[in-house]
Order: sequence, then structure tokens, then C-alpha cells
Amino acid sequence: MEPEKKQQRRPWVVGVSGASGTPYAAAVLRGLLAAGESVDLVVSRASRLTLLDETGIAFRDAHWREDLAAWLARGADGKPDTFDVDIDDVRYWAAGDLAAGPSSGSYAVKGMLIVPASTAAVAGVALGLSKDLLQRVASVTLKERRPLVVAVRETPLNGQTLKHMVALDEAGAVVLPASPAFYAGATHIQDLVDFVAGRVLDAAGVPHELYRRWEGELGGALLSD
Repeated sequence: MEPEKKQQRRPWVVGVSGASGTPYAAAVLRGLLAAGESVDLVVSRASRLTLLDETGIAFRDAHWREDLAAWLARGADGKPDTFDVDIDDVRYWAAGDLAAGPSSGSYAVKGMLIVPASTAAVAGVALGLSKDLLQRVASVTLKERRPLVVAVRETPLNGQTLKHMVALDEAGAVVLPASPAFYAGATHIQDLVDFVAGRVLDAAGVPHELYRRWEGELGGALLSD
């Protein structure tokens, strides 16, 4: 009798670029982990500056577990210890490590979520530059025909960025502007963040309960309060 084979880990790769919107990334990461998904995390060099500016957390390669735990525990309003998150099934890859597992198409992943996605990241992926691990993994995701969700966080958008977004759409990616909606009855900044994070997870087919879905009833959010 053959020994039982260990089930292969198949994570979602989450790439965090340098755009403003690190609370979106935190909410997506929490949603994936709450759904029982494995995560491979890539934090770009530029995003570390944004994370430091928006949260006060300095993300360090050598102490990534400690820093990630502090980040995911923080609410969108900046309050620490808002969430209790188990990060045991997160694997971190440095942005400069182009020999990392997800840089190869033979590394088994479900797909990639770039959140937030800066216009520089959008351009790099659309042009296939692969200048860092985040862009390389995105290129691999497209060539392997795996799901790629790009949560663009910028306004206004110039013509060149719009062309890059069209190129990503034509390549098979889901281009998802980080645009919160208000029909879900948001009463707090975290509600707006969770709406965008929920739409990212929707595009990836990951179940969640981050926001109230539209059910065809005007004023439904008010009636449910």
C-alpha cells in the first residue's frame, strides 16, 4: 500500500505595490486567511515607504512576521489590535529575490492579487518588464493563464495608464479600480476598505463576508439597520 501523499500547498500570491491604500492590502490578506487560503506575500520596496507613512510600521525582511502581524491587526482608522489574525500560513518573499518560488511557472499557485496597484506597477506588468519579483510573478501569472486581479489605486488616470489597463484586460487580467461603493451601508472607514477588499476576493472567487451585497431593494442597507 502506497503512503498517503501530502496535499500540495497552492497559495494566492498577494503583491503590495507603492500606491496609497495599504489598508486594502491588509483587508485582502485577512480575508484570504479567514477563508482558509494560503498566501505568498511580496511587498515592493516602494510600498514599504507607503506602509510606513500610512501606519507607522517599518516592514523588515528579517522581522517580517512581527511586522506583518502588527499591520494586519491594525484597523483602517489606525487603531492597533483591532483584528486577531493567524499568519501561520503566510510565506514571505523579498521583492528583490528573482529566484523566489513564485518567479517560476512550475511553482503551484492559484493566482495573484496586486493590491493596491500603483500606475508604475500597472505599466511594468503591462509591458512585461519584470523589474522586481512583484512584476515577475504577475508576468508568470499571465503566461500560465492563472487569475490576476489588479486593484488600481490612482486618480485621475492619464491616457498612457488607461492604455496599460486595457492591455492588462486584453491579456486576461481583471482590472479592478479601488473604488468603494456606498449602497452597502458603510458607517466607518473600515466598511469602505472592506468593500474594495471584498470585490478583489469576489474577482478571485474566494468566499467572504466583508460587505453587504446588493439584493435589489432600494434602501436595503437602511432598512437592515
